[in-house]
Amino acid sequence: MQNLATRLRRLPPSCGPVRLIAVDGHAGSGKSTFAGQLARALGDAPVLHLDDIASHDELFEWTERLLAQVIEPFTRGEVAHYSPYDWRARHFGPPVAVPPAPVVVVEGVGAGRRALRPHLARLLWMELPHEESWNRGRSRDGAEQREFWDGWVRAEQRHFAEDPSRPFADLLVRQSGKGYELLPGPAGTVGPDQAITLGDDPSAMC
Repeated sequence: MQNLATRLRRLPPSCGPVRLIAVDGHAGSGKSTFAGQLARALGDAPVLHLDDIASHDELFEWTERLLAQVIEPFTRGEVAHYSPYDWRARHFGPPVAVPPAPVVVVEGVGAGRRALRPHLARLLWMELPHEESWNRGRSRDGAEQREFWDGWVRAEQRHFAEDPSRPFADLLVRQSGKGYELLPGPAGTVGPDQAITLGDDPSAMC
């Protein structure tokens, strides 16, 4: 993934001094794992998880909070502060600081939404069908989260129907037996690159 990290570092800043890289996809598609590996390849770049921004009452209606707490400070070159949501206690916790690092990764369903795209240096989409993604997520979270998942699926369907991300993706990320495969996305901003295979070892990944 070092080659991908190098390419991302060379991009012009998109949000103040920050190159904001979004990793979007259906719930259960592997966004958090991929974003973590990418962040390590970027020299432990900060990762903002949108699960910390969303809440039970606002599964997708968190745009203004993210803009005010993170995007606007970044545009001024300032440290961002946001209050992560505790999904078990059902309340927001104490503020967490995110520095305006050269590259910041934001991952979560809706990371490529319309209101955020003007601030993104690149949008990556996890290429896994929604039913397969949701089944993986349900298996991961167990029976106790079954009711939540039923509500989540309906909310996610509504969100992507109204504000799709995939058509604007610069790169599609597909998990394979060897790690990850990168493909040019529908946005077509990354040129005619051929598919790139990324191995499981972050130090060896493209």
